[in-house]
Amino acid sequence: MPPARAWQRMLSGRRLDLLDPTPVDIEIEDIAHGLAFVARWNGQTLGDWPYSVAEHSLLVEAFLARLQPGTSARWRLAALLHDAPEYVIGDMISPVKAAVGPGYGALEARLSAAIHLRFGLPALLPDPVKKAVKRADRLSAWVEATQIAGFSQAEADRFFGRPDRAVIGDVRILPRPPAEVRAAYATRHAELMTEIDAMR
Repeated sequence: MPPARAWQRMLSGRRLDLLDPTPVDIEIEDIAHGLAFVARWNGQTLGDWPYSVAEHSLLVEAFLARLQPGTSARWRLAALLHDAPEYVIGDMISPVKAAVGPGYGALEARLSAAIHLRFGLPALLPDPVKKAVKRADRLSAWVEATQIAGFSQAEADRFFGRPDRAVIGDVRILPRPPAEVRAAYATRHAELMTEIDAMR
């Protein structure tokens, strides 16, 4: 029997080895495209379009900037890319991740490290940055849960923590077509990279 294939051909032409990913095989176009087609909440959301991981990532980056004004573009980029491995491994809800076990986390960590290195971030983010991104991620999850995923506010408070309503402000989630979200994600990535380059 030949060994099981552990790589995926990307639309950019790259061949990404999932078991041993390298930064040279990471392209933002592949990430933006993949994340725009991966549905959050297993697709159980309101609207005519799935709410994608790309859309979620844009919201997390925006919330990080609201929670910590003055955060450098480098760490806002980390927020934008926080779920980037899902462009090849999909978005598993937490109960499924727990059932799969530690192998999923190891795979996700390898992909995340390669993605970070590709875009000039450290393979492992500093703890304060990880915590700040996680806080923005949980805030995003609360908003998504109550606006489009059918959770009551009390349920969302229990699972994701009670949010700072002032930070949420007037944010309204309106799922968009994948092509539109893909373009928005790629554009935001380019803006942050330009800002980072200007600081060097």
